[in-house]
Amino acid sequence: MPNATDFIADLARSVAFLSRIPVPNRFFLGQSGSFSRAVRAFPLAGVLIALVPALVLYTLSQTGDALVTSLIALSLMVLLTGALHEDGLADAADGLGGGRDREHALAIMKDSRIGSYGVVAMLLSFSLRAASLAALARFDSSLAAVSMLAAACLSRSVMIWHWSALPPARTNGVAVAIGAPERGSRNLALLIGGVMGLIFIASHLGIPVAIFAILVCAAAGQFFTAFVRRKLGGHTGDTIGATQQVSEIVLLSTLALIA
Repeated sequence: MPNATDFIADLARSVAFLSRIPVPNRFFLGQSGSFSRAVRAFPLAGVLIALVPALVLYTLSQTGDALVTSLIALSLMVLLTGALHEDGLADAADGLGGGRDREHALAIMKDSRIGSYGVVAMLLSFSLRAASLAALARFDSSLAAVSMLAAACLSRSVMIWHWSALPPARTNGVAVAIGAPERGSRNLALLIGGVMGLIFIASHLGIPVAIFAILVCAAAGQFFTAFVRRKLGGHTGDTIGATQQVSEIVLLSTLALIA
């Protein structure tokens, strides 16, 4: 069983890693820089990061236009995360879409400049998520808020699955430097993300719908992982971030279509 104190420390470090939210230095004292164990807290960290944007979405959608409030909530989320996952999506889209082969794709992904594939991916990400949250808000503002929380935890669980399912595509880079997820930590992250996502969605749409939406989200992550395996033979920090985006987009779109 995980030690509560250690888990809280992992949660604090996860929030710091996944966002720009300041975290006290004491949680980093004596740490090696590895996140192999700390990934178990990623889903819960995602929920904590999304709490304020979800609250803003719920509050503003009571009286304001649903699409505008959804864009405001997403903008706040991006400010809190520093566009960490969106940057990964853009770079991965450029490399996977424009790369002639594995080496060319990796070279493109390492380039800080954004290309046409990256621009299109970013536009689709924001438009699909904003439209989905707006549709949910028009139906029920509280459903939109809990859907944002569900997407925050489930997408980070799927992200860890992608991370652990593939070897590193490079011998260096952020994903290599912070270590591969431990098996137990990966399993705990999947459990936490799945249970929390189920609770959030089922509270408004029922258990059958929640299970279906979670399975669709997981399938999207598995499909993207298989695609990356064929193209690159392994993961990078960009493909890990892109997995979070893909699974979040698919989950919110699924909920908007079936709510």
